[in-house]
Parts: sequence; C-alpha cells; structure tokens
Amino acid sequence: MVSRFVDWLLSLDPYGGPPIYAAECTTCDEASSGAESREDPEVWCLRHAARTGHTGFRSTVTTFLRATPRSGLSSGPA
Repeated sequence: MVSRFVDWLLSLDPYGGPPIYAAECTTCDEASSGAESREDPEVWCLRHAARTGHTGFRSTVTTFLRATPRSGLSSGPA
C-alpha cells in the first residue's frame, strides 16, 4: 500500500452561489429568513425592534467553501 500526504487549500467555491445573509434577535431568538442581500435581514431587525423593543441582533453571513489538494507531495504531517 502506498500512502502519501497532501496539503490542501481552502477557497471560496465558485459554484456555491452567493453569500446568504441572515439575522436573529439575541433577546427572543426570532430570526429573519436568509437572503442574498444584507438589506432584507437589516430591515427585519429594524421592524422587529420597532415591534418588540428588542435592540440586540446577531448577523450571520454564510459563504460556500471548497477544499482542493495542492499539486505535488508535502513532506508529511506537521
């Protein structure tokens, strides 16, 4: 059996689609829907604040990554 170690690179996945933006209230855990622009979750935060008086929010951005092997062999495990 031949075994070799490969170094890997992590980069944005060109086929993964655009980032997905979302927000959630840190007081009650209600959350916006995911959207392809920041505007929709930000508007949701402002409306939620006006409706509930809650003022803390967590914003998340989901991006898609792809791992690919570097060409050539590495020197082994670090």
